[in-house]
Amino acid sequence: MSVFTSVSIQQLQTWLQDYAIGELVELKGISSGITNTNYFVTTSQNNSDSQSKYVLTLFEQNIIEELPYFIDLMSHFAAHGIPCPRPIADKKGHCLHMLNGKPAVLVSCLAGQGVEVPNVTQCSEVGRVLANMHLAGQSFEQQFPHHNSYNQRGTDWRAKTAALVMPHLPATDQQLLQETMAFQAGFDVSQLPMGVIHADLFRDNVLFDGDKIGGLIDFYYACHDVLAYDLAIAVNDWCVHGDGSLDEARLNAMLSAYQQVRPLNENERNAWAGILCMAALRFWLSRLYDQTFPQAGELTHAKDPSHFKNILQHRIKLLKS
Repeated sequence: MSVFTSVSIQQLQTWLQDYAIGELVELKGISSGITNTNYFVTTSQNNSDSQSKYVLTLFEQNIIEELPYFIDLMSHFAAHGIPCPRPIADKKGHCLHMLNGKPAVLVSCLAGQGVEVPNVTQCSEVGRVLANMHLAGQSFEQQFPHHNSYNQRGTDWRAKTAALVMPHLPATDQQLLQETMAFQAGFDVSQLPMGVIHADLFRDNVLFDGDKIGGLIDFYYACHDVLAYDLAIAVNDWCVHGDGSLDEARLNAMLSAYQQVRPLNENERNAWAGILCMAALRFWLSRLYDQTFPQAGELTHAKDPSHFKNILQHRIKLLKS
């Protein structure tokens, strides 16, 4: 969500001529995040005092043919009561276009803001909304069987990325990574419930208005994968202390709220410790890769890999206990 591709006021004014959303008032780059370029876009209708706010996303790593899945998914979730951005169609009903050489989409801007230190009530809300999203994903996959979305950061990606970063790590980190990759090779998730997952439900991808969720954002890693893996990704960010250990109060709140909507089955419960490890490994690897092979951007915020190394080490202890 950093600004890798610059867009000028004049470029956007021309681009927005195909939309019925009024005149451009403000264009402001969003600095948080590391994958796509995002801007806040403010418009007004007929010079009125009433203004509307949107988020413009330019995709840095996707071709336009890969993106209809995400547009249809957000539209489906928004129509089924899941608080998420609603893609904005132009006058011809199309949501995806090219802008400055990149695929681009305009979506609604939701109320609220991210939280730095979530409380128990907020963790409970995340669990509840995530479970409802997983249920809504079932009808999405029935309605759009032609979409075949795989996890861009799944098992194969983890193996390839581990091989790329391994030579750049100190010996102790190499050993940790080798041991975790060996565990992944023997970890069977084929019998676990699968469906649409967000795959990146971190604190900066959930907007809160007080203790109520205003919206889930950044669905561009969403895919078909293990549902409990999505829950584990959220737990590893929302329910941890600074040293990476689990905060039992927040953890119990999230798991309890989730299971009130979609109870975990026996296979999921038995695999839970391993799923937490895989979720930690995924983000340790992505941060190692971004640190080792940085991408140039006007506004970038590299994230420290050591945080997820600590989380992984704590999850391995849990796995062995």
